[in-house]
Amino acid sequence: MAKVVGLAKKVKKIGEDDPRRVVHSFKVGLALSLVSLYYYISPLFNSFGTSAIWAVLTVVVVMEYTAGGTLSKGLNRTFATLLAGALGVGAHQIAILSGEKGEPFLLGVFVFLLAAAATFSRFIPEIKASYDYGVTIFILTFSLVAVSSDRTVDAYELLQLAYQRFSTIAIGVAVCLLTSTFICPVWAGEDLHKLVASNLEKLASFLEGLGEEYFGEKVGGETMESKCFLRAYNSVLNSKSNMESLANLARWEPRHGHFGFLHPWKQYLKVGALSRQCAYSMEALMSHITSNERTQVCAKMKPEIRKMITSTCKEMSIECSKALKDLAATIRTMTTPAVCRHNIAIAAATTKLKVLLSEESIPSKMLETAIMASLLSQVVQCIPQIAASVEELAQLAKFKECKTLHKATVKPSTEEESPGVVINVME
Repeated sequence: MAKVVGLAKKVKKIGEDDPRRVVHSFKVGLALSLVSLYYYISPLFNSFGTSAIWAVLTVVVVMEYTAGGTLSKGLNRTFATLLAGALGVGAHQIAILSGEKGEPFLLGVFVFLLAAAATFSRFIPEIKASYDYGVTIFILTFSLVAVSSDRTVDAYELLQLAYQRFSTIAIGVAVCLLTSTFICPVWAGEDLHKLVASNLEKLASFLEGLGEEYFGEKVGGETMESKCFLRAYNSVLNSKSNMESLANLARWEPRHGHFGFLHPWKQYLKVGALSRQCAYSMEALMSHITSNERTQVCAKMKPEIRKMITSTCKEMSIECSKALKDLAATIRTMTTPAVCRHNIAIAAATTKLKVLLSEESIPSKMLETAIMASLLSQVVQCIPQIAASVEELAQLAKFKECKTLHKATVKPSTEEESPGVVINVME
């Protein structure tokens, strides 16, 4: 009973995490029920015979969670079957010319050459990414047609068999495409769009927690391992394979919503790569912060020096967090980015930190703190690169222009601040 209850809770959690999974399950059941009519209705069964089973098998192997995945597999299966069937019939006709004894040998040569060439093509990265399933179906179909043709005397019977199989497969693919596209569709492109924005928000959450809880009033208090914001960037590190899969599937999808046929899906991968690079820098920073050596050095630091450095690091973290949140909002709303107001504050804080760490009055005991500030600077340096890639995405995808007006006030900096002016920009 405990195992049954645990399984029920697990199933419930899976459904609650993404209700689209439940809808997809019903869609698969509906598609299988529709193609099963070719067996239940006598006129349809008489037209296709036992070849109707290929429609059922097609739905089982083609129906995917996303519309792009279904379209990719469906088109791969359809064209691979058509091409392999035509080549199989052609190979049979050529093999007949060699006589009764030479026909099996020639068919074997054809199967060997095409199967070897098709298998080798699967090692090509471009084909592996988009057409791997189609190549597999091509090998399977050609082998079946070529081998079975040796026992088929009548050419008309062979053509009829190929026609029936191709027709039932095309029917199964059509049912899958209609079900996936018009009944609560799950678009891979939309999921990729949201995933990239979500990753930027997770990075922003980490920097916000770092600024508020570590560089803020709680610095030097409880251990950082217990902080929930430390786990914010972990999922970003492992998002590469998921992003690449969604990008490959999104290229197959028709126009939907704000995503056209030539939407720059590769640019999302570029933004994702820069996000992971930033997350790796965060991981290095946290490995240093959570070490015992950092705690020991902080205890030896002078309060005024520690306050100057931590306040500057806090400013850098919070401004970077705001910039990343703006970039995430830019992607979600598909509007042109406007983060220049954060760039000014980030640049000023970075310059101030460099001045503090380069002063001769800082003792050698602060080497570990300087390393920490340097690691934070590496994280900060990733922000302009991410912003530039998002701006490029906005241009390629033709995001709508944001017409928000900003006000700015300029005042001279105080003696305690770095030389220059302080610019406050308000929305």
